[in-house]
Amino acid sequence: MEGSTTQKQLNVVQFVLSISLALFVFLWSLDLMTSTFQVIGNETVIKVLSVTSNPFISLFIGLFITAVIQSSSTSTSLIVAIVASGGMALENAVPMIMGANMGTTLTSTIVSLTYITDNKEFKNAIATGVMHDFFNIMTVIILFPLEYYYHVLSKLSISVASVFNQSPNLNPTGHESRFGLFDYINGFLIDSVAYKAILVILACISLFASIKIISKIISKRMIGGSDDRFQEVFFNKRLKSFGLGTMLTAGIQSSSITTSIIVPLGATGKIHLGKIFPYIVGANIGTTITALIAAFNKSEAALSIALVHFLFNLIGTLIFLFIPYLNKLPILYSRKFGLMTAQYRVIGFFYILFVFFILPLALIFLNRL
Repeated sequence: MEGSTTQKQLNVVQFVLSISLALFVFLWSLDLMTSTFQVIGNETVIKVLSVTSNPFISLFIGLFITAVIQSSSTSTSLIVAIVASGGMALENAVPMIMGANMGTTLTSTIVSLTYITDNKEFKNAIATGVMHDFFNIMTVIILFPLEYYYHVLSKLSISVASVFNQSPNLNPTGHESRFGLFDYINGFLIDSVAYKAILVILACISLFASIKIISKIISKRMIGGSDDRFQEVFFNKRLKSFGLGTMLTAGIQSSSITTSIIVPLGATGKIHLGKIFPYIVGANIGTTITALIAAFNKSEAALSIALVHFLFNLIGTLIFLFIPYLNKLPILYSRKFGLMTAQYRVIGFFYILFVFFILPLALIFLNRL
């Protein structure tokens, strides 16, 4: 008994230390990225702004980047860092956040394609996988025009951010001082490395790795290997499914993971789409916590763009989870798409290639001509 208790205590200590170290790397990499962007200067800023000034292109840049790295947590954190450094205006970053929400849905759709050999399970799997896509796409269809013409999300996020009245202390160089250790390490790296692009790459790799480590550690501890237990806990009530989906994703820091692990349950028919949908919507809310952490003690603009990520998903939730008829649309179209893809399997592959890769790349390329 004593040995078992000691082992549990060691596991807890190991868990806390691992999470703490990963979180330290996460915050350090964000600080390094922000500092480096500030040092790079106006020339690079102008190049970034010239690409992102078109809101349609900005939308698909966010979609493509997130589809490639498969982490909206990473891509939104990058956007927060760029906004914090002054490299991008809030209005230009908003469509990119919307695109990131769409890009993160690729994982669950790819997972659903693994059921292609079984016609019945394939139909259910595709419907489960694309439901995340359709929710975000429909939310973009509603909110993108409102942001484009009236800057609804930008103004709302600025109003909310002003309530917090963030006024970070700046050192003489203009950099936001948060942790003395970060200032020392990053100041040394910036002074020592001649090519600042190397530091940006280092920060990106560290950021991505830290999020993946946090995701893996918490996923293993919270979910474990029991599908039955996962099903019993998460899907017996609609609001409970939504709440636990939110908390699980907030802990794991990856909606890609939390939405992908339910595809097998949807494919086998153990859980109906109507019960899965609130969980997916909750996962979208939970994934916004990363950007809020990234904006911690940064500028009001950085906090505002992090709030855009949260408000985008919150408004989408209010529309498609609580408004009658509209709350049935993502489920309805997911079922229809599942039936169509089961009949013509090539549609599933074409959908992934076109929406996540061909369309964004084509628009970005045409914009540069």
